[in-house]
Amino acid sequence: MTTPDAHRQALDTAERLLGQPLNLPLGPGEPATGAEFRRLATEHTFGDSWSRPGLDDRTRALISVTIAATLGTHEPLRGQVRIALGSGVTKAEIVELFIHLEAYAGAARAFDSYQTALAVFAEQADTT
Repeated sequence: MTTPDAHRQALDTAERLLGQPLNLPLGPGEPATGAEFRRLATEHTFGDSWSRPGLDDRTRALISVTIAATLGTHEPLRGQVRIALGSGVTKAEIVELFIHLEAYAGAARAFDSYQTALAVFAEQADTT
């Protein structure tokens, strides 16, 4: 069982990493229990995982981009690339990550994920 403080701390960590508040509203047709899923996922990801000692945010961000890209999860990858850029990872380092990923996860997966990263790079360029 989690506490309101644990949820607040997870939301604070997410906001620090994303550079904006985490907003996960229920979508059209989503049952009310979806809010509980989102709460638990937020607490586990940003409360239990990102707040652990042992790795800095930059390292966790590189690992997270790699995992999301390898799994082919586009929306999580977008968020992880944003977090990586906000944690001091450069665009060039992210490209190197995809070059390395290609050798282990395959060219199609790496190229597809790279396209998602390019879209985030373009968003960043539009806001600067």
